[in-house]
Amino acid sequence: MLSIYKTINDELTSLDNFEEGVWISLVNPDEEELQRVGRQLNIDNEYLRAALDEEERARIEHDNDQFLILVDIPVIDSDGNTNLYSTIPLGIILLKDAILTICLKENTVIKDFEKKRVKSFLTHFKTRFVFQILYRNSAQYLQYLKFIDKASSRIENELHKSMKNKELIQLLKLEKSLVYFSTSLKSNEIVLEKLLKHDGIKKYPDDTDLLEDVIIENKQAIEMANIYSSILTGVMGAYASVISNNVSIVMKFLASITIVMAIPTMVASFFGMNVPVPAGLGDFRFAFLLILGVAVLLSGISAIILARKKMF
Repeated sequence: MLSIYKTINDELTSLDNFEEGVWISLVNPDEEELQRVGRQLNIDNEYLRAALDEEERARIEHDNDQFLILVDIPVIDSDGNTNLYSTIPLGIILLKDAILTICLKENTVIKDFEKKRVKSFLTHFKTRFVFQILYRNSAQYLQYLKFIDKASSRIENELHKSMKNKELIQLLKLEKSLVYFSTSLKSNEIVLEKLLKHDGIKKYPDDTDLLEDVIIENKQAIEMANIYSSILTGVMGAYASVISNNVSIVMKFLASITIVMAIPTMVASFFGMNVPVPAGLGDFRFAFLLILGVAVLLSGISAIILARKKMF
């Protein structure tokens, strides 16, 4: 999808054609849109398609009047009752008279600007607009990290009651999301540090301060991701041990029951074989009840012994 915006009289306005000072937003563009943008704005094809590869690494490149900034942004997908978090590349291309953003999926970072949820941004202040996008991206990471923390706390409470594999699998998905976040945030940090050292992109007095704020937010997100990942790993290990211990307790209980039940079976087997019975027992009227009583007595004694050894 191709969208063209421009700030006119401090209002973000949608346009149909390219002109000076516009912001071009490409979200999951088709081939026709890519060719139109590349042809009319004379953009390097590699710059345009860099963000369309999910495995593309975060980096910066510049050539003549074109400057590419590639960073990873967080996205969220729903999977039943659990939200899955991952990252995808976002390409920001600075041109001489315009700024272009390109991404594979709709995302909250760009949508917040399109829906005018971000105040004090102007499309013709290109470098400041870039840093505002980067700041919004870091803030989005922090928000999603809080969502992950709340989700893990909820799943932990469910684990106290159920102790099923379902909850452990959900925690595993959250841990996977934290690994994605941590890796992407570290890559973004390298890009931000390079931007801070690049004097050619900082054109306005407040740009350096804004970029430093972005770096601080990004570092805070890295620390939170590492902390949450460590906690989640410990929790998963603890609950896995608890579940394994519960299985051992159940197996021990079942083994004890098997031992107790084996004694009557053994007594009955002796007297069910073709062997002579004790003298007088064959003609005894209550022989069956006597044998049954002996079996129950022996079972009771074995049960008491096992109980004293805390096998139950």
